[in-house]
Amino acid sequence: MELAYNNNYQSTIGMPPFEALYCRRFRSPICLEEIGDRRLLGPDVVQETTEKIVLMRKRMKAVQSRQMAYADRRRRPLKFAEGDKVFLKVFPMKDMVYIGRRNKLDPQYLGSFEILVRIGLLAYRLVLPSEIEKIHNGFHVSQLRRHVSDPSHVLNYSSLQIQEDLFYTEEPLQILDRKEKQSWNKTITLGKVLWRS
Repeated sequence: MELAYNNNYQSTIGMPPFEALYCRRFRSPICLEEIGDRRLLGPDVVQETTEKIVLMRKRMKAVQSRQMAYADRRRRPLKFAEGDKVFLKVFPMKDMVYIGRRNKLDPQYLGSFEILVRIGLLAYRLVLPSEIEKIHNGFHVSQLRRHVSDPSHVLNYSSLQIQEDLFYTEEPLQILDRKEKQSWNKTITLGKVLWRS
């Protein structure tokens, strides 16, 4: 594996690692030298090594700047003031204490929480509820998302009539729309129904 990796072309440096390190291509023990191959001795080895290092640095710089351009496209500076409301990114476990996310379909963010104070340039202290007060209340800015409150966005819900076995019955009120879907060998009738709850 090591031999295969060291002789494989690396796009970052533009050559195999063996060639970058030893200034020559790898040759198997069967044929160490080709006809007409000149040996480098003395100052020629140093000069060629220096040229290879300059070339590798130039290629690595180009790759780093390309990757930085990809990352900077999605990165934006976030700044919050004291009293702002933010959502907190939820991890499945934090310091061996569950903070709300146990299943993959659970929400990714909890909140909203109020910012208590700014700590340094990239950290904030939040006012946490009593359910998760066991964890530290200082968080990095990457774990926060701004909460923009909209007073016109109010969720109205009616109470459900739940039975003793914790089930409730859905009753259709009206069929709103009907459509037929053609399959390979049959026709399927689809309906849009208005339910009571």
